[in-house]
Amino acid sequence: MKTTIDILKGIHPGYVLERELQKRHLAKGQFALSLGEFPQTLTAITKGKRRMNTPLALKIERVLEIEEGYFMILQVYYDIEKEKKKEKQQKNKKEQKPDLTKLRKVLFWDTAIEKIDWEKQKKAVIKRVFERGNEEEKKEITHFYGPDTVSIILNS
Repeated sequence: MKTTIDILKGIHPGYVLERELQKRHLAKGQFALSLGEFPQTLTAITKGKRRMNTPLALKIERVLEIEEGYFMILQVYYDIEKEKKKEKQQKNKKEQKPDLTKLRKVLFWDTAIEKIDWEKQKKAVIKRVFERGNEEEKKEITHFYGPDTVSIILNS
């Protein structure tokens, strides 16, 4: 059986607070003022645009009689989920590379083609391929980086 925290892992604490305020028929603005906070702060949190901070979480939990630390636990799980997504995107980006079967190794005679960081070195790669490559290689690099990126780099 899943606990409430297990169900809510990865959800911004502001969304949970928003729902809790709606269930209790409390207006966000008046609730914020009763806590001594700016309504804009609470609105930004409930929209997921701002992090929940510890002092505010404690105030909210006391007033709503919610277990101490509840919102900060949700915030930590939300931060973990965000970091995992970021790591996954970076990993996927690093693993992306053009179809190496369409690029002659002689084009990168001074570098091990397997060790090229295609994102960090894109300017050098594009310039080299367009200076020394054949049409198939130019087409593959244009496909990989996109025509806009290639155009910007070649015209810079």
